[in-house]
Amino acid sequence: MARLDVGRIRSHFPALDAGVAHFDGPGGSQVPLVVAQAVADAMTSGMCQRGTLTATERRTDSVTLAARQAIADLVGGDPGGVVFGRSMTQLTMDLARTLAQGWGPGDEVVVTRLDHDSDIRPWVIAAERAGATVRWLGFDTVTTELDDVTPLLSERTRVVALTGASNLFGTRPDVAAVAAAAHAVGALVFVDAVHLTPHAPIDLASLGADVLVCSPYKFFGPHLGALVASPTLLEGLRPDKLLPSSDAVPERFELGTLPYELLAGVTAAVDFIAELLPSSQPGGSRRERVLTSMAALEAHEHVLLRHLLDGLAGIEAVTVHGRPARRTPTVLFTVAGHSARAVHEHLGALSVNAPASHFYALEASRHAGLGDGGGVRVGLAAYTTQDEVDRLLDGVRALLG
Repeated sequence: MARLDVGRIRSHFPALDAGVAHFDGPGGSQVPLVVAQAVADAMTSGMCQRGTLTATERRTDSVTLAARQAIADLVGGDPGGVVFGRSMTQLTMDLARTLAQGWGPGDEVVVTRLDHDSDIRPWVIAAERAGATVRWLGFDTVTTELDDVTPLLSERTRVVALTGASNLFGTRPDVAAVAAAAHAVGALVFVDAVHLTPHAPIDLASLGADVLVCSPYKFFGPHLGALVASPTLLEGLRPDKLLPSSDAVPERFELGTLPYELLAGVTAAVDFIAELLPSSQPGGSRRERVLTSMAALEAHEHVLLRHLLDGLAGIEAVTVHGRPARRTPTVLFTVAGHSARAVHEHLGALSVNAPASHFYALEASRHAGLGDGGGVRVGLAAYTTQDEVDRLLDGVRALLG
């Protein structure tokens, strides 16, 4: 497998010129210049509303359709089932509310304690309002692997919502196995792929996801959210909408005017990912180039992850939380005698950004015994170097004298 040219990749990120080591990617990646330029170009090119009559209308429509195709190419979906929204949280809230129109007492929803709260609370709220029952799937507090979902499932299970990867521990559950068990009882499978999408090749069908959500700002793009499902599934749902707004799919799920300039940035971000290995497949489709580039990225991040974990293991006062069999390059740790915030502040003073929190995975943090304080989270990215990992490790050692 070809290796990433990290120096070439880094040259596209103006923010890196400041010399800060960014391990804060799980909260939002840095942005390559080409994405910012695409946003600026869209805003100044002359756009207003979608249509077919004027050049402005056609340009706006083209930007929208291109972004749907880009997300579809990224995750292996159908562009006709790509819905954009202000955030993944908003999209999940909207979908949960829509699905719950058909729920009632006796119906059941399964959520996991491993997830970000945006894949928990929308389902809990919707179930409670409908009188449905919430089933909680736990995880092993040492390995952070999910428990067996089978005992929670029944013929009344309507939705199983789970993460593709934990944004707190990096754990990558066996989504396909959970999906197969859920589908066996007729349940819909909702996958939060926000933290998985920046780190691994994604294929909607292989995961077994009926609905998948992701956030472009986690993979070099602008701040908005995307939901992907089959158009057929979406056709059967009736979300709340304005009377004159389109009833077509996917537009019926998009409230108000889309941020067209951000959609241009989404397309640029996916194009950038496809070229992480430049000309890796001359003449290949963007989908093929995305898969090749993401496989190379996964290999690059795995090498750095082993270096990081080995380094932390050699610091006696450090505890790394979670030993999952499969993981993203995301590590949560605490340092004996120092609060997570104090470690964050110390590293920040050294121009090493490694934030501390529960990162909205509140149930996971509490279940793991970390309370509401969480820990220090280190996330690797395509632009991370071994020198930066060493800077972080040296910073932790310096804290301990």
